[in-house]
Amino acid sequence: MDVLGIDIGGSGIKAAPVDVASGSFTAPRVKVPTPRPAKPAAIVDAVKGLVADIGWSGPAGITFPGVVTGGVTLTAANLDPAWVGVDAQALLSRATGLDLAILNDADAAGLAEMKFGAGAGERGTVLMLTFGTGIGSALFSDGRLVPNTEFGHIEINGKDAEERASERAREEHNLSWAKWAGRVAEYLGRMESLVWPDLFIIGGGISRRADRFVPLLTGVRARVVPAALHNDAGIVGAAMTAVAAT
Repeated sequence: MDVLGIDIGGSGIKAAPVDVASGSFTAPRVKVPTPRPAKPAAIVDAVKGLVADIGWSGPAGITFPGVVTGGVTLTAANLDPAWVGVDAQALLSRATGLDLAILNDADAAGLAEMKFGAGAGERGTVLMLTFGTGIGSALFSDGRLVPNTEFGHIEINGKDAEERASERAREEHNLSWAKWAGRVAEYLGRMESLVWPDLFIIGGGISRRADRFVPLLTGVRARVVPAALHNDAGIVGAAMTAVAAT
């Protein structure tokens, strides 16, 4: 069964049809920059454009970079605050004409990794972390998702963790891989003291360059592995969620 997955991020919006039985794309991924300012009307127009470009008319799943409960977006740290309190599921469904489901972007990526990627078959406590514009988190206990954890916003040295350890922070502050890895290791250590994971899965586009920083993550007790689906995990997880919602 093919389902359209759409991944709304702080810097880009990506979409592709997904074979939900295998987790693979059935057509090339398309991507557009996230509009700035990232207000609801602008994001909706961008999503409509992607759906039209793909020519999609079936079920779809959408990720959102913030807390999502009952289709309503409750936070929007890396988009415009006008998203807070919006029934995003109803808004996007009306705009696209699609039957869709919406969930937190890191939760979607985590679901995909636990089914098809680095977390497949893993029990115990698994924490998926996506490093990009911000830091997203998805927590699993024996394969079951604890949604909307938003651990990227815990405080470290008086700042949101993502202000110090996201990929955006690495680029903006021109950090060396070693310097950035030190900040990531500090963040992972804080997460270990909170939830004691057995496994960290590092996702987002930065996972394709895992060889540059994962070996430098010293002092971390848990295993640390890169995401197998890299930056496509959100799209796959969005499509999986749409199927589960039907």
